[in-house]
Amino acid sequence: MQSIYLSKIREQNPLIHNITNIVAANFSANGLLALGASPLMSANIEEMQEVPKISQALVINIGTLIGKDREAMLQAGKTANEVGIPVVLDPVGVGATSYRRETISQLLAEVKFALIRGNAGELAAIAGETWQAKGVDAGQGEVDLKAVAEKVAQRYGCTVLISGAVDIVSDGTQTATVHNGTSLFPKVTASGCLLSAVCAAFLAVSEGNYFSTTLEACVAYTIAGECAAQGLTTQVGQFQIRLLDELAALSPETIGQRGRINE
Repeated sequence: MQSIYLSKIREQNPLIHNITNIVAANFSANGLLALGASPLMSANIEEMQEVPKISQALVINIGTLIGKDREAMLQAGKTANEVGIPVVLDPVGVGATSYRRETISQLLAEVKFALIRGNAGELAAIAGETWQAKGVDAGQGEVDLKAVAEKVAQRYGCTVLISGAVDIVSDGTQTATVHNGTSLFPKVTASGCLLSAVCAAFLAVSEGNYFSTTLEACVAYTIAGECAAQGLTTQVGQFQIRLLDELAALSPETIGQRGRINE
């Protein structure tokens, strides 16, 4: 594929507002910096009418809901919608508890999302499909994940990215699969959360072309993972650090040469 948006991120250095979980915050911030974006990590409800107004995209990640996080997410999402910046939803472990399900239902009812990015179990839960999720991990199921992606995209008028061994991107009318990546990704906590943040950085420079931008973001990130995993087997600590290095080193040419997509 031809890379269009990576260079724009590095030229524009978009500010990405992250309401994310305590496990992912540091990794997401460093990953955004490595990519060429600027992270702003804020979940204080008193700031949610101001921070989105100075940002170019917003990530809402429900991984560790604490205190007034839900109210802050709703306020930030509504403010982001008012000012017209893209909002990414990462519904971490949505099927695990009733509180998470209620939170996602309210967010989807009250906030317009540009992208929903999650694993198979999370998107199956949003679609109302039967799936044996395992906490915040993907779990197992027999559902047609392309159909799930298309169903959720159509229902909420957004782009959907289902992460897994093969990644699926759909806006309800167009669907593509990405065949890059590494088996080390699920061995590093918050690797999916960082992908959501990376997608937000791409969407920030997308000018509304959310499907093609999400596709490039997914390809870019999974190629960085492939490069980081070269020569590694079980060294997940090295992989985590190398992933940041490879995000910083990634070039449009590498994306064009190594991207494996079926559309």
